[in-house]
Amino acid sequence: MKRLLVLSIVAFVLSVVGSGSLCAQTAAPVQAVKGPDERFKTDILVVVAHPDDEGGVTPYLARAIYDEHKRVAVVFATRGGSGGNDYSREHGPALADIREQEARAACAKLGITNVWFLEGKDTASQNVLNSLANWGHGANLEALVRIVRLTRPEVIITWLPGIFIGENHGDHQAAGVLATEGFDLANDPTAFPAQVAGSTRRLEVYLENLTPWQPKKLYFFSDAEDQKQFDGTGPAYSIKEISPSQKKSYWQLALEAAAPHLTQFPQAQELQKMTDEQLKKFMEDPNNMFWPEPMTLTLGKEMPDAGAPFNRIERSFPSVAVDGSMSARLSLAGPWRYYERFCAGHQLVKLQKGAGPEIAIKAGSSLVIPLVVDHPNGKPLDVQVDVVLPDGWKLTRGSGKVRLPEEDRTDLSVEIATPELSKEELKKSAATQEVVVRGSAARGPLGEVRLKVALRASALAQ
Repeated sequence: MKRLLVLSIVAFVLSVVGSGSLCAQTAAPVQAVKGPDERFKTDILVVVAHPDDEGGVTPYLARAIYDEHKRVAVVFATRGGSGGNDYSREHGPALADIREQEARAACAKLGITNVWFLEGKDTASQNVLNSLANWGHGANLEALVRIVRLTRPEVIITWLPGIFIGENHGDHQAAGVLATEGFDLANDPTAFPAQVAGSTRRLEVYLENLTPWQPKKLYFFSDAEDQKQFDGTGPAYSIKEISPSQKKSYWQLALEAAAPHLTQFPQAQELQKMTDEQLKKFMEDPNNMFWPEPMTLTLGKEMPDAGAPFNRIERSFPSVAVDGSMSARLSLAGPWRYYERFCAGHQLVKLQKGAGPEIAIKAGSSLVIPLVVDHPNGKPLDVQVDVVLPDGWKLTRGSGKVRLPEEDRTDLSVEIATPELSKEELKKSAATQEVVVRGSAARGPLGEVRLKVALRASALAQ
C-alpha cells in the first residue's frame, strides 16, 4: 500500500514538473498586433483638382521618383466631368469616366499606382467659394484627412490657394484649400475622431483604426501667368536637367507622362512621333513650353517638431482690423477676403499674395466686384459708393447711395460691363486696367478698393 502511495506521489510530481505549471512555466507565445498598411506609405502626396492637374508638377515628380527614390501618391478632388474634350465626343459623366482612366494611366507612366479620387464636382469658375460649395466641402475634407492618415506623407504638394491672373481655376484653389486644411487637421485626434478610434470588436464597421499623422512640409505650385513672382519662395528645380537614371530631361519625362491625357492634350500623339531633336526644338519655343524654367515650389509651411505625438496646429481667425478713427470700412470681399483670413488662420504668413488684388476675365463679359462694409457698432448707416472706370467700361449697377441695415457687416457688389475687343485690339491694349471703388459716409471716407483687371479673348467665368 505504501509502495503504491509513493509511486502515485512520484508520478504526480513528474507530471507537474513536465508541464511547468509550478516552477518554470513555459512563456506564452507573443501575439503580434498589426501595424498600418505599409503598401500605402508615401513620401509625397500630391493633391490636385482635375485629372491632368498632376502634370503641373510632373517635372519635379520625375526627379523625386527616378533619382531621389521617393514614393508618390496622388489625390484628385474631382473627375473632370465638366471640362472640354478635344479628342472625342464624350462629355459630362462619360468624360469623367474617361479622364479618370487617363489620369491613372498618366500616373502609372511615372510608376505612381496609389491614386485616389474624391467626390468633388468639376466647377468651372474662378471663385474658390463656388467650388467649395459645389464640392461638399466638409465631406471631401473628411475624405482627404482619411487619405493623409492612411498614406502618412512627409510632404504634401498642391495648388496655391490664391487669386492670380492666369487660368485661376476655382477648383485648383479649392484643392489647395483642402490640402492645407488636411495638413493642419490630420494630426488632430479630435478632427474626424472615428477615423483614429481603435476597433472595439473584431468586425467593427464604423471605427477605422487609423493613426493621427502630421506631414512635415506643405508646398504649393501655381497656374499664374507670371511665374517669376514666385522666385525665392521655395526650392527651384531645372526642368531641362538630364535625369541620371533615365538619360532624359525632366521635361521630356513629364511630357511622356502627359501622353495619356488625350481629351485634354490631343497633340501628345503628334509629339510622340517627333525625334528627340525635333521635340527639343519644339520645346525651346517659349510658346510651347508647358512648365516654367526653373520650376519653383512655394513653401507654405513646415513643422519644426513634426515628430511630436499629437502635435496640434493652433489656428486663430482674425477679425477685420478697423481704423479706430472710423466707425466703418469698405473693403474687397468674396474670395479675396476669404483668403486674407484663410492665410492668417492657417499661418501661411509668408505666402505670396501678388502686388495687389487682380483677376483676368473675358473681354465683353461682366465684372462683379464683391464688397463688404464693416460697421461694428451695428447701427444703420448711409453709404455713398462711387466707381472710377477705365475708358470704354460701363457701370451697370452698384453705385450711389445705399442704406445699410442694423448689423456689423453688410455685403455689397458692383457690376461692370467690359468692352468687347478683338484679339488684335487686346494685343494693343494695356496689360491690365484698374477699377477703383470708393466708399464714404457722413463722417468721411470709408476707404477704397483697387482691383487690377486683365481682359482676355477667353477666360473662365468669374
